[in-house]
Formats: sequence, C-alpha cells, structure tokens
Amino acid sequence: MVKQKKKSKILSNSPADRAFDIVNIIIMVALLFIFVWPLWFVVISSFSNPFDVWKGNVMLWPSGFTLKGYREMFRYEPIWIGYRNNIFYTAVGTLINMAMTVLCAYPLSRKDWLPRKFWLKYCLITMYISGGLIPTYLVIRNLHMTNTIWAMMIPGALSFYNALIVRSYFSNSIPNDLQEAAELDGANPVQYLVKVVLPLSKPVLAVVCLYYAVGHWNDYYTALIYISDRNLVPLQTALREVLMSSASIANLLHNTDSNTAMLMQQRMELAQSLKYTSIIAGIIPMMIVYPFVQKYFVKGVMVGAIKG
Repeated sequence: MVKQKKKSKILSNSPADRAFDIVNIIIMVALLFIFVWPLWFVVISSFSNPFDVWKGNVMLWPSGFTLKGYREMFRYEPIWIGYRNNIFYTAVGTLINMAMTVLCAYPLSRKDWLPRKFWLKYCLITMYISGGLIPTYLVIRNLHMTNTIWAMMIPGALSFYNALIVRSYFSNSIPNDLQEAAELDGANPVQYLVKVVLPLSKPVLAVVCLYYAVGHWNDYYTALIYISDRNLVPLQTALREVLMSSASIANLLHNTDSNTAMLMQQRMELAQSLKYTSIIAGIIPMMIVYPFVQKYFVKGVMVGAIKG
C-alpha cells in the first residue's frame, strides 16, 4: 500500500506533469492579462489626464491623476438621462422577458399537452428564420411603438433559445411525481407552476434573467432604429455618441488653425474624460449583479442545456 502511494506520488511529479503545469500556468496568466488589461486600462484612463491618454502615455498606471472626468460626467445630462432609461428598460424589460419565457417554456415541458411537438418545431423555425430589419421596422411603426419605451422591450420580449433552456430544466429536473401529487391535492396547472415549478427552478431562472438583463443593459442598436427622442435614449447609445464625438474631434484637430485647434483640444479633452468615466459607470451595475447569480450558472445552464 505504501509502495503504491509512493509510486503515484512519483508519477504525479514526473517531468511531463511539471512541464504541463508550467505551460498551463503561463497560458492562464496570458489569458488573464488579455482579458483584465483592457478593463484596467479603462479604469486608469478614467483617473488620468485626458491629453496624456490621447497621446498614449497611459499604459499600466494613471498619468496626471485627476477626477475631472468624473466631475464632468456628473454635469453631463445625457449620461444621466441614459442611466435612468437604462434602469427602467432593464428592470421592466427583464420582467416581460421572464414572464414570456416561462409562459412559453412551461406548456412545451408538459408531456400531457398534445400539440407540444408541433409548437416546439414551429417555434424552432424562428431561431433560424427572421422577418428581416425592414419588415420588423414596418410592423413596429404600424403598431405606433416608434419613439416609445415599448420599442425597447416588446420586439425582443422572448428569446426562444432561453425558453428552450428553461423548458429542458422543467422537463428533466422536476419529477413528474410532484405534478401528480399537486393534482391529488387539487392544484390546477397554474397553481402547480407558481407554487411548485418556479420555486424549484431558481437556478435556471436566475441565469436566464441575467442573460436578459445584460442584453437590455448593453442594447444600443434598438434605440438607433426606433428611437429619435433624446429623452428616451438608453445609456449605451449616449456612450456611443460620446465615443464617436471624441474620435471626430481628434480627426478634426489636425486640420484647423491655432485658435480653433485650442478650442477643439478642450472639447477633445472633455470628450476623452467622459469616454472612460462613462464606460466605468456603464459596466459597474452588471459587475455588481454578476457575483450574486454566479453560483447558479453551472447548475442552471448545464442541467437546462444538456438534458432533453
């Protein structure tokens, strides 16, 4: 027994194993740097002199430490209008998404529902074939949803991919015996869904809820198509305008006279400061929410996606 333990220890410390561990550590450190450095660069740039950032003097540490960008962000009204709109679109939109997803997934998970296979195949078609941008826009316009809050939430109210994950979880992770027991106690399908299925499905619901919330929070393309009212623009669209204005000012700076160039440089520094501070303000909420649902990811996604 002692010899076997010594032999296994020797094998585990073989040169091939040590080489693999070293290479694995090097690759993981390289990947960590690749993924973490862009975020770190945004953080240090938000505290640096915007002109130093523009000249490329900021690499690993802040240069010319300043809080001017954050002070300007608090004064820049479009950022806060976008923040307010984003919170509303994310909260209400995610509630609509979750309601539609559960109402779609639950009937498809019921084996006693006869049209289940037909509607499952019918809904799968929507994952591969869409109406296209122009027909979709015409539908939204004819429904009088352009320049309204509903244009940001109703067109994408249901992702059938997420509904498939929830449906698989309902089908494979909740025993049929619970349904029979609930029916014996006099529960109807709605009561069984609300009082039995949903409380047992917290892992997959938390994961899908985060998917929807991140999608709403990062959505700027929908606003570009359907929203022209500045009071309804989400945060990401406001950030996009800041980024584009910074780039356009920098391009014009080299082709102007001295007085105009000084004014353009001041505008560029303002846009540069807002660019990084607003990015930080945009990503912080999702970074705060993620740790609270991280524990559900493996259990929720793997069980919901692999089985069935």
